[in-house]
Amino acid sequence: KSAALHVDLCKATNSTDALQYLLQFARKPVEVESVEGVIRILLEHYYKETDNSVRLKIASLLGLLSKTNGFSPDCIVDDAINTLGNEKSHQVLAQLLDTLLVIGSQLPESPAVRLRLIEVACKHLSDTYFGVRNKCLQLLGCLGLVDAPLTKDSNGPSSSSGGARDVQSIISNYFADQDPRVRTAAIKAMLQLHDRGMKIHQIIYDQACRLLSDDYEQVRSAAVQMVWVLSQLYPESIVPIPSSNEEIRLVDDAFGKISHMVSDGSWMVRVQAAKTLGSMLQVSSHFLEQTLDKKLMSDLRRKRTAHERAKELFISGEFSSGRKWADDAPKEKLDSNTVNLIASGACGAFVHGLEDEMFEVRIAAVEALCQLARSSPSFAEKCLDFLVDMFNDEIEEVRLQSIHVLREISTHITLREDQLDTVLAVLEDSSRDIREALHELLCYTNVSTKECIQLALLELLKNLNKYPTDRNSVWKCLKFLGSRHPTLVLPLVPELLSTHPYFDTPEPDMDDPAYIAVLVLVFNAAKSCPTMPALFSDHTFRHYAYLRDSLSHLVPPLRLPGRKQVYSLDSVDSSCGSSSVESAQLFLQQSLNRVSSIQNLETAGDQDLLNFTIRDLQRLGELQTELAGAADFCATYLRCQLLLMKALQEKLWNVAVPLYLQQNVTATAAAQQILEETYKLEFLYSGLESRQVATIHHVRLQAKALQLILTARTRQGLDLLISSCEKFLQEVESFQRLFLSELPHLQDSFVDKLLELMPRLVSCKPAELVKILQTTLRQSGLLQLRLPEQIHRATATIVEPTGESDNPLKFTSGLVVALDIDATLEHLHDPQNSVKVQVSSRLPENLSFPETSFESSFFHRFCLQVLYPDGQSHVIHPKPGDFRKPGPNRHRLITQVYLSHTAWTEPSQVEVRLLLAYSSSSSSLSSPSTSKLGWSDSTDSPAPAEAAVEGTIPFSKPVKVFIMPKPTRR
Repeated sequence: KSAALHVDLCKATNSTDALQYLLQFARKPVEVESVEGVIRILLEHYYKETDNSVRLKIASLLGLLSKTNGFSPDCIVDDAINTLGNEKSHQVLAQLLDTLLVIGSQLPESPAVRLRLIEVACKHLSDTYFGVRNKCLQLLGCLGLVDAPLTKDSNGPSSSSGGARDVQSIISNYFADQDPRVRTAAIKAMLQLHDRGMKIHQIIYDQACRLLSDDYEQVRSAAVQMVWVLSQLYPESIVPIPSSNEEIRLVDDAFGKISHMVSDGSWMVRVQAAKTLGSMLQVSSHFLEQTLDKKLMSDLRRKRTAHERAKELFISGEFSSGRKWADDAPKEKLDSNTVNLIASGACGAFVHGLEDEMFEVRIAAVEALCQLARSSPSFAEKCLDFLVDMFNDEIEEVRLQSIHVLREISTHITLREDQLDTVLAVLEDSSRDIREALHELLCYTNVSTKECIQLALLELLKNLNKYPTDRNSVWKCLKFLGSRHPTLVLPLVPELLSTHPYFDTPEPDMDDPAYIAVLVLVFNAAKSCPTMPALFSDHTFRHYAYLRDSLSHLVPPLRLPGRKQVYSLDSVDSSCGSSSVESAQLFLQQSLNRVSSIQNLETAGDQDLLNFTIRDLQRLGELQTELAGAADFCATYLRCQLLLMKALQEKLWNVAVPLYLQQNVTATAAAQQILEETYKLEFLYSGLESRQVATIHHVRLQAKALQLILTARTRQGLDLLISSCEKFLQEVESFQRLFLSELPHLQDSFVDKLLELMPRLVSCKPAELVKILQTTLRQSGLLQLRLPEQIHRATATIVEPTGESDNPLKFTSGLVVALDIDATLEHLHDPQNSVKVQVSSRLPENLSFPETSFESSFFHRFCLQVLYPDGQSHVIHPKPGDFRKPGPNRHRLITQVYLSHTAWTEPSQVEVRLLLAYSSSSSSLSSPSTSKLGWSDSTDSPAPAEAAVEGTIPFSKPVKVFIMPKPTRR
């Protein structure tokens, strides 16, 4: 590398050619062994070069090469420092200092190098070019001493604290530099020292406060951060108020000054100030409350007492003459000697922030209010009106954030009726995210009166009528609303259930979502109110039994005294829950141990034992939801082993090849099914360890060996057999490379025996290889499965559409119809790249349709493909914005499918299901230098490893929806 670079640079006839060679060289990687030689060549050319741009590029390359992994740049420190001596160009000097910064960062354990670099930085701080001063300050901030003393050679004190003071004083001198970029760099260098563990001295506070009024926004923004750091380091220190004898805490003074910056002219500074206010939790309560009032409160200004004012009048000899009207009346306006403890511009900082023209500032102010209100219940009550007003903001993001903030502080507040009225008005919003966030807020909000409950129920029912897709969210909201306010719901029960003390009222329709919503509210309130069931009518008890079975997650178990049947699930003692899980885990392990001794199905009863074990594990997963993932995983694994053993039974392999057709079909189907099941085991379950993945790949390798044997027995041609053998051996090598650490746990297994025979397999003929594989495969038994601590199966539930409606979605042929999809995903990693929606149409036999295809009508990454009777399908890739994450290990998919077609004679069902996309690329990791196999006569390179296997796994139940394209009206 160094020789080639030297030749190229010597060939350059001018600076342009040299710069081109350097740019080409920068695109190529450099080995660690060649870095020092390349740097020497670059330095040699640096001293010869007269063009500034070439020297600048060489200085840049020196920094890039110093970052090479495994290279220690201590050998080039002296040369890099020497280049600074004769350099006249300011830009090149700044780039060389940047290279020295990189070198110093790569050598954190070398204090001598750091001291030399600090000396260099101090020497060049007097440069006239701002870029050089910036790099010097950056170097001081990143390499300045934190806990090691400066030596006498560096013109600094010999004590550790003296060294620290020296660096800080040098940097603070440039707070008043004439260039704003240097002032910003000085503040950032001081903040860098703080981040590295050095305690900034309090004397910097006055300088930082003066920088808050700088003319340049970058300086003011950095100064806000500096003031905040000092307020966290010295919150209880006392600082004087200018031009007075008053003193206040430093954190209060800093809070007032940063509050003043919320009215800054730059919106970026206003955002920075608003965010900073939210993290100042140690401020006094009266300073905190002043941010919500534009008028200066009386307790934040120092008034003279009446005695002091009378004494001043007596000394001056001035008394009321009576010539002027009310000249001795007390004045509301304070005189000029009154002292304000907070700047008048800082009054109502959050009011200014919430009313700002930039929505970024409003969002920052809302978030800051949230942080402060969470730590102060009294402040939470006072800022409630301001947050509720933000629900009417014109920007959706601001409205959504204010709803989330009110949700976080809901434990400290109780909504009044007028505030609730403003909150509920947001239910008219067209955004689904806004409405669902408001439902979530109402779940955890306290209200004051029964009128509030009635108002909330009325508005939620209106929401349900206007937006039927909000059904589940509204029901969940009413569930929590009822359980939090049982005493307020109690007087409303007769009205809500339309009961009468003397007359029978008609029984409501149980298919009405609004009636179900009312029942959910009442039943959840009844759980904490034992007197409520006495107000229920007979049909209410029947409806409770129905809802308890159909919507058990919304309707709680109730003890209903006086009834023949007690609708309660409390009969199972909750204390035995943990013991039942432990016994289930024990049963699971015992089931695996019971079948571990099975080698083949020749012994009587082995097949029945495997079948019964698989059935028991499936039942266990249904009964114990905590172990559902582990039980399903084990059942699927044992099913793969059962299929493999059936395919390898003795009687199937003793049949002559011409009579083998029926058995070949059975074994081929078994091998294909095993492959599909192994992909499910690998990609549908989370929490797997390396040993479980190795076990899955081992079963997959057995299935591929079975496929290879079947290929050889069907005699489809020698070329195909040779290619299949090569691919299989590459699979074995790939397995060994991927799971090298797990091979000790796979002793006497199929792959262990193959690796022992690997030299023979590479050199033998295809027919002999197939025989060896067949013998080895039949001799290998069931591999013991070791369960990890926690396995979860990825599941999906389609909430919308429900598939219950018989009314078809009608649309004019040639146009589009929107199909809303709402699904809940659990235990799924990276759903944005792995989840797909499949839409399949099931057309009746007598349905007539033209020979045309569905028209794609999707945007972004959507792909539409509908299944006709010939088996075509339609798969959609949802956008990343269609996914929400309501909780840990849970995702929600809300998207739309647009379908279009020509006219049909009658409605057809469209099936919707979710698919999990996967890509198994382990086989593509095979080394390209695989040795050539003995039977190959070709001089070409060996066949490449099999490409990544891609596919989809259905992991939700299909939902059927009727659609009906109507003919176009002429």
